[in-house]
Amino acid sequence: MDISDRKLIAALRENARASLSDLAQSLNMSRTTVRTRLERLQARGDIVGFSVVLKEDVAEMPVRGLMMIAIAGQGTARITRRLKGMSEVRRVHSTNGRWDVIVEIGVDTLEVFDQTLNAIREIDGVSASETSLLLSTKKRA
Repeated sequence: MDISDRKLIAALRENARASLSDLAQSLNMSRTTVRTRLERLQARGDIVGFSVVLKEDVAEMPVRGLMMIAIAGQGTARITRRLKGMSEVRRVHSTNGRWDVIVEIGVDTLEVFDQTLNAIREIDGVSASETSLLLSTKKRA
């Protein structure tokens, strides 16, 4: 992947619905070049799909945080399924190192945030956790 591919991906992250002509103009490339690069990125698996972002997905939740979770035993798949079913949980990430899973939480109040943390801590197999409140976001993907 070269710098032009990275610029194309950045443009698509900003607006995945941009036409090939608009992308070509903004990237100072021909329409054919943009189409060829896009097809190559998809064929190689660098771009695995496009998705819809709903208004609710980008709405700022007043109280947001990251909860790092350690899981005892072999319960990761079961706990991950449970976390994905919680409306307060925005994203679930697997990771390496000290923590097994990192969960992004977004809610309306600190009280609901606290209730969510308690509910997650009570899941059988959650052995430890550490939570950080997100104060501001400097850059979005």
